[in-house]
Amino acid sequence: MKILNVVAAVICDDKDKKTKVFATQRGYGEYKDRWEFPGGKIEAGESPEEALIREIREELGVTIDVHELIDIVDHDHTDFHLHMYCYWTTVSAGSLKLLEHEDAAWLCKSDLESVDWLPADRALLGKIREELQ
Repeated sequence: MKILNVVAAVICDDKDKKTKVFATQRGYGEYKDRWEFPGGKIEAGESPEEALIREIREELGVTIDVHELIDIVDHDHTDFHLHMYCYWTTVSAGSLKLLEHEDAAWLCKSDLESVDWLPADRALLGKIREELQ
C-alpha cells in the first residue's frame, strides 16, 4: 500500500492561551466539503516543519510559526496509508486567505464537533480539546 507522508497545522489564536483553532473545508477532490486542519504532502528533502510552512503559505497566504508536535496520526484509506505529522502553529505574518479551500472557521472547544471532519483529523480532536481553554 502506498504511504503518504503529510503535515497538518492546527493554527491556534495564541500559543500559550489557546481558545480557538482554525479549520478549513476542502473545496476539491474525493473529500470535497469535509473539514480538515490545513497542510499537505512533505516533498523530498523537506522536514515536516519546512513542509508545513510551505503548504500553509501556498494554501492560506500566511507565514506560520511551528510549535509543538501534537501527534502523528496513521490512517488507512482504501488505496493508501496516511502518515500525518500534526503541529500546533500560530500565524506570524499576513492575513489568512482561502486560496484552495471553500470555507473556514475559527472553532472553540464547544464547536469542534460542529463540522464534518476527515477521519484522520477527527483523531486529533481529543488532544486538541485538552489544550483549548
